[in-house]
Amino acid sequence: MRISLPPEHHDRPFEHVAKHYAREIVAAGGAFGTAPYQHSKLSLRELEAARYRTAQINGCNTCQNFRGARDFPGMFKIFKGDLESSVYTHGAAPDEEFYRNVPNWKDYPGFSERERLAIRYAEGLGEAPHKIAQDEEFWARAKAIFSDDEIVDMTYSIAAWMGTGRALHALGLDSVCAYTPAG
Repeated sequence: MRISLPPEHHDRPFEHVAKHYAREIVAAGGAFGTAPYQHSKLSLRELEAARYRTAQINGCNTCQNFRGARDFPGMFKIFKGDLESSVYTHGAAPDEEFYRNVPNWKDYPGFSERERLAIRYAEGLGEAPHKIAQDEEFWARAKAIFSDDEIVDMTYSIAAWMGTGRALHALGLDSVCAYTPAG
């Protein structure tokens, strides 16, 4: 870890950081980072496709280990969200085959066109934002199957994960996946 944490908080670094360092900024980052889960209009699989590709690009271990079906309930308890009105209820949860194939999004037949475009967009924003912004073929396909509201939803969701995941990774706080409430 790049910052000092008492040994008793090494297994739950986020809680300590949120209470002891740059509290207002960390709280705002936390709200931004969790907003997609509470408010997104996308399906759970579409959101997880974009989130997981972002996690891979960021190198965030916590985010790569996170699984929507398994971890949302614990995460919602921590940030006191409403699980029943969240993306958690927007369709079937991805299975492990889904996550394994996100890097192979161009060839894997198990993704819908919307899931494939969500992964492509996350990859573009994470690796080449200027290029994806000017990719007219991508935008024509995306505009044909996503509403403007969904595109903005997906854009800000990816931005939230990019910022949060990169901050966690840079500070070395992503070595522990703690999405279950403390004791």
